[in-house]
Amino acid sequence: MTRKNYIYLIAGVIVLAIIAYFFFSKNNKGEQVTAKVKHGNFPIEVTTTGELIAKSSEKIYGPQGLRQIQIWQVKIQDIIPDGTVVDSGQYVASLDRTEISNKIKDEETNLEKLESQMTKTRLDTSLELRSARDELINLQYALEEKKITLDQSKYEPPATIRQVQIDLEKGQRAFEQAEKNYKLRYQKAVANMQEVSASYNQAQRKLEQMTDVLKQFNVLAPKAGMVIYKRNWDGNKMGVGATVNAWDNVVAELPDLSEMISKTYINEIDISKVKTGQQVQIGIDAFPEKKFTGKVIEVANIGEQLQNSNAKVYEVRIVVNEFDSILRPAMTTKNKILTSIVDSVLFIPIEAIFNNDSVAFVYKKDGGSVVKQHVIVGQSNDNEIIIRAGLQQEDEVLLVPPEKSDKLAIEMLSKEIIAKYKEKPPVVKPRKPAVKDSGKSQSPPTVIFKK
Repeated sequence: MTRKNYIYLIAGVIVLAIIAYFFFSKNNKGEQVTAKVKHGNFPIEVTTTGELIAKSSEKIYGPQGLRQIQIWQVKIQDIIPDGTVVDSGQYVASLDRTEISNKIKDEETNLEKLESQMTKTRLDTSLELRSARDELINLQYALEEKKITLDQSKYEPPATIRQVQIDLEKGQRAFEQAEKNYKLRYQKAVANMQEVSASYNQAQRKLEQMTDVLKQFNVLAPKAGMVIYKRNWDGNKMGVGATVNAWDNVVAELPDLSEMISKTYINEIDISKVKTGQQVQIGIDAFPEKKFTGKVIEVANIGEQLQNSNAKVYEVRIVVNEFDSILRPAMTTKNKILTSIVDSVLFIPIEAIFNNDSVAFVYKKDGGSVVKQHVIVGQSNDNEIIIRAGLQQEDEVLLVPPEKSDKLAIEMLSKEIIAKYKEKPPVVKPRKPAVKDSGKSQSPPTVIFKK
């Protein structure tokens, strides 16, 4: 072989390789992704995102008696990080002391004033009673003098004796009146002292109460556990700077991690499907490999509107059946609530359904070609949809439109079939519930189609 022929041979091999590469690449691009029509029980699920919370928890309270000292709210000045594990009696948080410190200073000043007032009242009453006692003693001496005068006047004329008797009676009456007045003055002095003493004791008790409340501004854990921040009315966590009010003085919580609940919100469109007792598959976003089961235990009767959302939602609580140490409050969950099961139906991936105005169709393989087949669909879940008419078991449908799909005409079903399935919607028949005391969960309802 000459050198020239050798070069021609190599060039031919390269050209054939290029042609083969483009040929196979084109074939690979032409490969169709298909799925077969399946037959069996079809689960209807409502999927929603939730948040883990403890089924029960012990609250960590702030100071008791805030309302009694007329402090209506107090701010959290410092608090340990969310999720910190603490022992019983360990420091959790401290509250702002500004307002109570000012009140204590004012009450101390008021107490000093009342103490001065009590001393002044005591001195005034002492002087007044001393003067009254002196007057009473003087009247008593005057009375004795009049008695002596009467004894000495027995030899005097009757008129003189009578005059001395009248003076004695007047002195006796004056003494008795002074004695009664002294008793009244004494009672008044006692009442004045009791009033001032009561005000002083009241202020003293209030000051002691404020001092006792101030000692509680360092919040301690009532028992060992993991500290979780309480959520405010708007859903935000109560950290540093949050306000604790006197009617609900909860600073944080110690959740019981042995029983967890996924709290979620269901859109008003789907809430009619969700009932208590339905089974739930629960996934944890932080640990995708972990799967748990649960059960709906509570469905709210009244809807609410969350922030930054126009849709009405209903709160639903799902208890997690299993215990795992990885489960922590505030973890995000993905909940699949099994609302019903449709028995013995055909279904395909939801990606295989296409729409042209109000007509649903699929690209069905028919031998070596593809037809645009009209179908009547039913209920769906996250991944698949029921085919009520238009396909048979083991038919193959395309998940991606083929080339030149816009040139294919839709093969419509007959008017009789369309009318038949429009007139006979699916009927839901609930399964027989489990016995209440057996501990078994209630089976989900079953959906069947009329024939």
